[in-house]
Amino acid sequence: MSTTLTGIPAARTARPRMLRGLTWLVLRQHRTTLFCILALVVLGSLWIVYQRAQLTDALTAAGWPEKTVPQPVVGGAYSQLTSLLGLLPVALAVLFGAPLIAADQEQGTAQLVSTQSVTRRRWVAAKLGWCLLITLVACSALSAVFTWWWRPHRSVLPDVWMDTSVFDATGPVLPALALFLTAVGFTVGILVRRVLASMVITLVACVAAKVAWSVLRVHLVAPRTLTFPLDAEFPSRLDDAYEVDRWVASADGQLYGWGSCAEATEKATNACVEKLGLVDNVHEFFEYDQMAAMQWTGAGVLLAGTAVLTAFALWWASRRSL
Repeated sequence: MSTTLTGIPAARTARPRMLRGLTWLVLRQHRTTLFCILALVVLGSLWIVYQRAQLTDALTAAGWPEKTVPQPVVGGAYSQLTSLLGLLPVALAVLFGAPLIAADQEQGTAQLVSTQSVTRRRWVAAKLGWCLLITLVACSALSAVFTWWWRPHRSVLPDVWMDTSVFDATGPVLPALALFLTAVGFTVGILVRRVLASMVITLVACVAAKVAWSVLRVHLVAPRTLTFPLDAEFPSRLDDAYEVDRWVASADGQLYGWGSCAEATEKATNACVEKLGLVDNVHEFFEYDQMAAMQWTGAGVLLAGTAVLTAFALWWASRRSL
């Protein structure tokens, strides 16, 4: 046992072997943030479990699935939950990622650490590693619990599977998106070196990234096409599909816009159809069985972006004075 300068034995703090040294220091520095995120995961998971139980009771009372139930059968809590899950990646990026290194740069902690026995790269790597690990665990847990609720009841919930509120909150997308936006946050923080400015810029960057992601989603896999006669009933296959585009087609396969013969009277419409020789409806769409492929492909893109930003942050930190 070590002693102090006064000769009084100093108490040795016991801690797990894996949390010693730099790892323990980083975790201790961010313990408040860690506890807040863990509390958010626990409370959020309990909320989801409670809402699922309420939904199950309501469906059972209504005789589902033997009987059809009207949509939606859930109250405002469902919309609040999906909105919060959608905001979670942005909140982690702004409140956790952006200040991660920027706060140390602004307060001078970064300069102090660089005078110790660890290199800047090792110190930054430890902080980024814990940041990404916490983000991954938290968002994976919430995504798993929400997916467990949504998947068996998707036909009676108000949002369809391709809506942002569902697509970005289920499967691998939520953790992958959170990791990418958090990486955007700490990269901005390292470059800007000021907490408030980093948080503002990160918020703007996250909004832009979310817009770009919403555009990219429909290009992750190839859509399918279905052709059926102009006067036929609407195929049930398209009831749960996400429509990309639709046309009307002539016998020779020439495509025209859906409203090409939207005339004022039925007689004029029939004349237009006859003139153009229209015989078929053509729909381009995504089906539910493509959702998993779209999500995992998108998650791969986001994780690749996370890796690039993390590598850049480490490279910048090792070559620039923090």
